Amino acid sequence: MVFKKVRLIGRSNESFEGAVDDAVSRAEETLENLMWVSVENQAVELDQAEREYQAEVEVAFELAEGIGE
Repeated sequence: MVFKKVRLIGRSNESFEGAVDDAVSRAEETLENLMWVSVENQAVELDQAEREYQAEVEVAFELAEGIGE
């Protein structure tokens, strides 16, 4: 098996959990064979109107056979 990792940044106006869910949902929409997710970093962007929670995650997925081998 061969895996590939990519980093994504999810965003939410409500919570860090929402930001992680945002990133994972996007990964599930665009990548196949997701295996695990690791939260690497969390931050809050301060704006005059509202805060934006951000979560940087690393997702790993298995490459299809024949790719990367």
